[in-house]
Amino acid sequence: MKLLSYFSLFLGLLTISLRAQNTPAPIKLVNIVLTANHPDWNYRLNEAATIKVSVLKHGSPVENVEIEYQYGPEQLTPEKKGTLKLENGVGEINIGTMNTPGFRQLKVEAKIDGYVYKDEIKAGYAPFEIQPTVSMPKDFDNFWKKAIAENNKIPLDAVVTHKPEFSTATVDVYLVRLQNYQLGHYLYGYLSKPKDNKPHPVLLNPPGAGVKKITPITSFAEQGFISLTTEIHGISPEMDEKDFQKEREKLKDYWAINLDNKDNYYYKSVYLGCVRAIDFLSSLPEFDKKNVVVTGGSQGGALTIVTAGIDKRVNYISSFYPALSDNSGYLNNRAGGWPAMFSDKNNSPEKIKTMEYYDIVNFAKKITIPGFYSTGYNDNTCPPTSTLSAFNSVKAPKEIVITPISAHWRFKETDDKSMKWLKEKCGIE
Repeated sequence: MKLLSYFSLFLGLLTISLRAQNTPAPIKLVNIVLTANHPDWNYRLNEAATIKVSVLKHGSPVENVEIEYQYGPEQLTPEKKGTLKLENGVGEINIGTMNTPGFRQLKVEAKIDGYVYKDEIKAGYAPFEIQPTVSMPKDFDNFWKKAIAENNKIPLDAVVTHKPEFSTATVDVYLVRLQNYQLGHYLYGYLSKPKDNKPHPVLLNPPGAGVKKITPITSFAEQGFISLTTEIHGISPEMDEKDFQKEREKLKDYWAINLDNKDNYYYKSVYLGCVRAIDFLSSLPEFDKKNVVVTGGSQGGALTIVTAGIDKRVNYISSFYPALSDNSGYLNNRAGGWPAMFSDKNNSPEKIKTMEYYDIVNFAKKITIPGFYSTGYNDNTCPPTSTLSAFNSVKAPKEIVITPISAHWRFKETDDKSMKWLKEKCGIE
């Protein structure tokens, strides 16, 4: 028995050791630091941007290191490639300028002891003057009014199931199923409600891109909102894993399904599903009858703008780096939004025309309510040229937090500012 105990102890220590060995390092051994000579990374048109390059190992400059670099317009073919030797681990690269509003991008890499280290930075040129390339269809408003009217004929058929396993001491969680777009076609969401039985603002939280099962989010309810976090594909979070994987494979390129037909394009049901979610939230007895909020990031940021553009019940929005913005950018020699559907020149007239009815820019032009927005300049998924095309198209009261260093993510500080803004607008103390 004693031998067995020692053996068990040995195995336990070995497991802990192996886990420790596989734990990612919290910091990099070598860092490339790129510093713009304007602290906000913004430049005037025809003004050159100079980027300081520092290669640091153990926090100290690496002497005589050689870097490879390339720069040019954001997300497009580089204008120049080259190498530069940094005698003291520090150097500068002039990445040129632009005579029209937009972004330029510098990518740098260094090879040290057989390892490759990379970093990049984008400089903005008159970024708040960027105008979209996408056209507005003359029948845009009628198209969506008709679509919503047709969808309203379909019963909501809400099924709400309490989920005590996900509920907390202060928040009740429910799985919700709503009928949308066609009879027998559903969307799912997790509803979170404060347990105090008091009136509360309602909040829609649409999802980011991808085919995945949603999980409950109670943080909005903990802040005083009744929230509904949704999916867009009609996939129940309780779906059998084998069936889910089949759906996932079938929908892996869902953004391209029926792109050549505006009446049957995949996102039609998605956009209408957002309105349907507001139908449900505004019907709840605990709704305060005055405050309807939508917030999300990436695809969720896009759906936030869509919902505010076509559903006048929405009062406030918070949209982070919205996808699907100015998709035709790539057809005009500049970066377009996720999913870069025209970057491969897959640009049939039918697809381009369909996208005009679904591009976030055109919904942004319809917004009449206050909004909080945020984006990062180093975002390659939803490039800032595209997200600022949407932001600049909003004529309603708006404010934006730009954290140039962030990519396709945001800092907690930005989330906190967004939540504070929403709570103040809705009168939550």
